[in-house]
Amino acid sequence: MTHVDVSIVGAGVAGLCMATEIAKRGGDVHLYDREPQIGKHACSWWAGGMLAPFCEGEAAPEPVVRLGQEAADWWDAHTDCVTRNGSLVLALGRDTSELKRFARRTSNHAPVSADQIAQLEPDLEGHFNTGLYFATEAHLDPRRALTTLADKLRAKGVTVKTTAPAQNVNRIDCRGLSAQDALKDLRGVKGEMLVLKCPDINLSRPIRLLHPRIPIYIVPRANGIFMLGATMIESSDRDRITVRSMLELLTAAFALHPAFGEAEILEIGVDARPAFPDNLPRIRKQDCTIYANGLYRHGFLLAPAMARMTADFLFEGKRPEVMNAD
Repeated sequence: MTHVDVSIVGAGVAGLCMATEIAKRGGDVHLYDREPQIGKHACSWWAGGMLAPFCEGEAAPEPVVRLGQEAADWWDAHTDCVTRNGSLVLALGRDTSELKRFARRTSNHAPVSADQIAQLEPDLEGHFNTGLYFATEAHLDPRRALTTLADKLRAKGVTVKTTAPAQNVNRIDCRGLSAQDALKDLRGVKGEMLVLKCPDINLSRPIRLLHPRIPIYIVPRANGIFMLGATMIESSDRDRITVRSMLELLTAAFALHPAFGEAEILEIGVDARPAFPDNLPRIRKQDCTIYANGLYRHGFLLAPAMARMTADFLFEGKRPEVMNAD
């Protein structure tokens, strides 16, 4: 097997998955980032952490659904952060047409009645008459997952360096939107989210609440903490949430359950996801650099498959299906 010695630039979800996969196969990995610690400077710090390939099929192309089915097993093999309780998709009475549309565009789900919803999520009893249950889907805590990967790499001697790698070394560029200097067709899609504390409600799986204009999802963390997201705005702005977005996110959470009206806002997260025009990821090779980018809103879902394909290419010469797919 080919010996691999590679420098990975970018220690977000793509870079950490890449480093983990290559190190697992015996490669020598050198990891670089502008910050020495995993944290909020990375777009993936603000992710929802839903490993929900079938739900994503509502709007995403087929490769996202297929490749995303690798994610839960990969994260299970490398962290203890995965919860396999499925996903629940709901709609208010006036938006039941959205639920029917969602069902037509997705697969691997079952309809659930009001009684079944109450069995799955007792705190939602009496709030919804029908929904869709995606039993095989999962979710994780993104920050715990990122930290776990970084800790395991550190235990193997792979630390994050803040200096730049030498110019003539083999490298994998996982810088996300910062790679626009080399990938001219990469664009930013702004996402805004909130971290809420609401101990009065308990949920055991991600809930997607459909709405014609701003569908939202709520992902449970531990100890009454929830991630509420997320907007998708064609913008590279990474700084501030808009008033409209804040109002719509909070209004939707309140519509899901009135207890969210008493929630505390712990964090407001804003960042820009890197995406190509068709919202599919790419692996490109230019000279001694491989660019792995364009994960869009599917960072935790597709990073394992991107890492596998890149490692297959480096170790076995197997061409990734998303290489130069333009």
